Amino acid sequence: MVKLLVVSHAPSPATQILLSAVVEGASHPDIFGVTVDVRSPFDTEPEHVLGAQGILLGTTENFGYMSGALKDFFDRIYYPCLEETQAMPCALYVKGGLDGTGAERSVLGIIGGLKWKMVFEPVIMQGSLDKDWLPKLAELGMGMAAGLEAGIF
Repeated sequence: MVKLLVVSHAPSPATQILLSAVVEGASHPDIFGVTVDVRSPFDTEPEHVLGAQGILLGTTENFGYMSGALKDFFDRIYYPCLEETQAMPCALYVKGGLDGTGAERSVLGIIGGLKWKMVFEPVIMQGSLDKDWLPKLAELGMGMAAGLEAGIF
């Protein structure tokens, strides 16, 4: 059984809806052999990352940067996971208040330092909650889980 770790900062009802779409896709009934572990950045420790075979990150854009919660996560797991998680498949979604690119850049910079492997283009959503985003997020979650199950990354 492989584990997909979903680490997402979802402080509002809208961001919780986005997270639910990701988890729904990752937990699709046609995908077997993948456990989905959903955690807040504050509740994620290095051992959770070390025990996963893939990671899906979600963040709000705060002041043109990733959320403080996700930055705190990276600060705590970076050195304990640096050597052990290189080439870990990962994906990212950003709920941007502005354009989301600042948050995307900040996360991609840290992911690059960890030498994780982005296996999907980041999904960036701008503005107020749009129900059209939900299928994209479900597809992102399903793609991560299916790819782990198939062993393609």
